[in-house]
Amino acid sequence: MSYTEITYPTETKAFYDLLKQQLALYTDGETDRTAVLSNASAVIAQAFPDANWVGFYLVSGDELVVGPFQGKPAVSRIGYGKGVCGTAWKEEKAQVVEEVSCFPGHIACDCSSRSEIVIPLKNAKGEIWGVLDMDSVLPAYFSEEDREGLEEVVKLLERIS
Repeated sequence: MSYTEITYPTETKAFYDLLKQQLALYTDGETDRTAVLSNASAVIAQAFPDANWVGFYLVSGDELVVGPFQGKPAVSRIGYGKGVCGTAWKEEKAQVVEEVSCFPGHIACDCSSRSEIVIPLKNAKGEIWGVLDMDSVLPAYFSEEDREGLEEVVKLLERIS
């Protein structure tokens, strides 16, 4: 299957409905975690043109280890409770950061990033096995509506835990 360029609608519900359809198109039926997360990062990156990094960090012991992503090279390991990703893991909830320079302990992978959103991925037992991490060069790029929409989107990925 080849990727076909699409235009995402501006209305939030329609945007996230289409994003979920695209994600399902490129991941349904696949059981390999790397394959699913690789295509998921690519699909999500295409939907958010002002995101400069989209990817996954996966739990490994007491650290998050970088997984499939789209963007510049990134920090390989993040400790539990460290930075935005580690905080999302520790607090077991999504983080929406309007200005990363104001987030205590922010870990900069790309110095041009201004805002960030991190969504935990959970298994059937409710345990976090990874996070979706997205950065943007624009301040306040991600909203509470994005948090809600992306929490629904990651449910399509949680099956591979």
